[in-house]
Amino acid sequence: MSFNVKALLMSAAVAAVVAPAAQALEGGDMIVRFGAVKVAPNVDSGPVSLNGAPTFKGVEVSDDTQFGISGTYMLAPTVGIELLAATPFEHDITLEEGVKVGSTKHLPPTLSVQYYPLGASQSKWQPYLGLGVNYTTFFSESVDPELEAALGAPAEMELDDSWGLAGQVGVDYYINDKWLINASAMYADINTSATITADNGNVAKVDADLDPWVYRLNVGYKF
Repeated sequence: MSFNVKALLMSAAVAAVVAPAAQALEGGDMIVRFGAVKVAPNVDSGPVSLNGAPTFKGVEVSDDTQFGISGTYMLAPTVGIELLAATPFEHDITLEEGVKVGSTKHLPPTLSVQYYPLGASQSKWQPYLGLGVNYTTFFSESVDPELEAALGAPAEMELDDSWGLAGQVGVDYYINDKWLINASAMYADINTSATITADNGNVAKVDADLDPWVYRLNVGYKF
């Protein structure tokens, strides 16, 4: 292959990447993104107390991946408001010593203001930053038989809901005027207290900062 042909092919490839989309973002646009969402807790746990006395070092919480969807309404070419939702996440909880505690499900709806620095341009690449508020509600908590055996009786677990800030960074790549591919990462401030109450009166408690990283890989559509 001659040098001129190689140069031509390289130029065409570069042009395909940097070629502008046909239309910039505008106020009133709605962007819907849907795909995989991974929640990876970054746990900072206090000690687990049993009947008021610190007994175990702390807890660990597993990752989970679910289907997520979000909608962003553009107030202006560079500013949008996003609401993020997902199917329920489920996490296993274990003591740092390895004893299984149980599991919980949660929903983390998050409302964010997003800034698109290239929103007024016709670039196919549309990076953005977001800052918002996260509300996390826990439900369907269950206690593992292994912990119930340690407590000496059947038990129930309850986790407090949480409010906190969330920051995100992401990028959209527009395949055409309407369809796009998206990737993003968000850090959410999620704090909770767990109380495990056994039928024989034993009570275990722990406070934990879950503070997960939330990773998303999506397909999107702009209306």
